Amino acid sequence: MAVVEIKENVFWVGAIDWNKRDFHGYSQTKEGTTYNAYLVIDEKITLFDCVDEKFKWDLYHQIASLVPLEKIDYIVVNHVEMDHSGALPFIVDKAKPEKIFCSPMGKEFIQAHFHPRNWPLEVVKTGDELILGKNKVQFLEARMLHWPDSMFSYLPELKLLISNDAFGQNIASNLLFDDQHPLEDILQEAKHYYANIILPFSPLVKKTLNKVEELGLEIEMIAPDHGLIWRSHVKDILGLYGEMSEQKLKPKAVIVYDTMWSSTEKMAKAIGEGLNLEGIEIKLMHLKKFHHSDVMGEVMDAAAVICGSPTHNNNMLPLMADFLTYMKGLRPSNRLGATFGSYGWSGEAPKLMQKVLEEANFELPFEPLRIRFVPEHDSLAKCKELGLNLGKKIKEKF
Repeated sequence: MAVVEIKENVFWVGAIDWNKRDFHGYSQTKEGTTYNAYLVIDEKITLFDCVDEKFKWDLYHQIASLVPLEKIDYIVVNHVEMDHSGALPFIVDKAKPEKIFCSPMGKEFIQAHFHPRNWPLEVVKTGDELILGKNKVQFLEARMLHWPDSMFSYLPELKLLISNDAFGQNIASNLLFDDQHPLEDILQEAKHYYANIILPFSPLVKKTLNKVEELGLEIEMIAPDHGLIWRSHVKDILGLYGEMSEQKLKPKAVIVYDTMWSSTEKMAKAIGEGLNLEGIEIKLMHLKKFHHSDVMGEVMDAAAVICGSPTHNNNMLPLMADFLTYMKGLRPSNRLGATFGSYGWSGEAPKLMQKVLEEANFELPFEPLRIRFVPEHDSLAKCKELGLNLGKKIKEKF
């Protein structure tokens, strides 16, 4: 793809991965992603971030279409994860930059990843500035967004924030700007990305947003390292991140389940009926049909998560164990929870699921609901009652 000038003398020189299907352990709702890198042509020609190693020649040719690589003076490494730094050794070898700038933890990670010899690494911290010529760069550490080394690069003359993983989405497109796509779709992708990557670090997101406000940064454009560049809807994505960092919820319940002979599925539908009668938005998500990352996209703004599995080998089904382990690691907070499931002779699954939810700090107002073999009218009435009671609890939160 041809380079794109995103601001005066600032060029997108990244790569599009049209075929990416698994990203950090979760699947994208849209196909593919981008690895965005940015070249600033000034008195000091500066490359911000790199790309995945398998796209190193794409990056090489993108840059070479503008300037010879040996003309690059500086490289800024905002984040050392391999999808952004995999091509770094190749580019360093070709460019032989005067300096490579990174955060304090970034230096440690670069050394641990690449074991470089004689790389001109220079550590920068929040408040440090780098003069490029007409433009300067102000650095802001953004620790745990989403690695300890992460940082932002802000170019005040251009009101441009190069934000690395923050504010990104997994969208593969040669149309690189937010106003070239439906806003609702982009925000949904940004929400999905946040739910599966950034969610555990929500308190630090809030802290970083407050720091941006405290520093008085005027931002006209946000250039993340994945997905589309924000030039027309900066306020929308900043507002969405503010809401998500506070984990603002709505009266919604996600019923996530697996089933063997449809008995647990019947229970799920009956619980959903009870919630529906209380006016609660519901999402029924069968784990054989929905990837755990898609479930987390719905959990992002849900006040309750209700987990169902039959008992199999004295345990829950494997897909439910996978989902609960994944969700627990993402640390959603302030949610209600409940568990249910059918069984034949032992019935441990609901209690085991509840134990995981307890460990994840869910509020669990009701005992696990277990029904033996195939639920009939009376049993389904109990499921419906659980839904009604949970619906009342959800409404109390609002």
